[in-house]
Amino acid sequence: MRRVRAAAAPQELDEEQLLRRVARGDRVAFEELYRRTSPWLAVRLRRRCADEQMVAEVMQETYLAVWRAAGSFAGSGAGGSAVGWLWTIAARRLVDAFRRRAHHADPPPAAAPHPVAPAAEEEALLSTVGGDVGDALGRLAPELRDVLRAMVLDGLSVRETAVVLGLPEGTVKTRARRARIAMREALA
Repeated sequence: MRRVRAAAAPQELDEEQLLRRVARGDRVAFEELYRRTSPWLAVRLRRRCADEQMVAEVMQETYLAVWRAAGSFAGSGAGGSAVGWLWTIAARRLVDAFRRRAHHADPPPAAAPHPVAPAAEEEALLSTVGGDVGDALGRLAPELRDVLRAMVLDGLSVRETAVVLGLPEGTVKTRARRARIAMREALA
């Protein structure tokens, strides 16, 4: 006689297993994934954007995308993690939201040009890292700073950083190396 093993409860599964179930349309697994990941995802998004409405919209778009595309998650066998995949989706949605906002913003009057203010992300980054390190970060080229931010502050892998920034992995590695060298020289 063959015994049928009961399926594990969603609370007993890791995020990758939850995503596999979500791909099969399991709403309970989706709710558990949301319960586990939404608090840290919201915190990470708020580090990059102070607009609560935009963060809420990005969260909604992210989890809708997860529900629709969970089957496309390649898994740890392909070098990715479930939370990394989720963050990649959220980061892309945040960039899209910033672009939409910039596209719909009224241009400043030409007669009164305003000095260019640093982006909210830049201000947040520089305020979290102060002193000589903050000054050195502020002097880095934006493309180097973006790679450092993704890899160091956000804790993304080279692959995840490449996906988020839309760059080849080799470019990410090169920029990370150049950023480390520039930081070392600035802090010496």
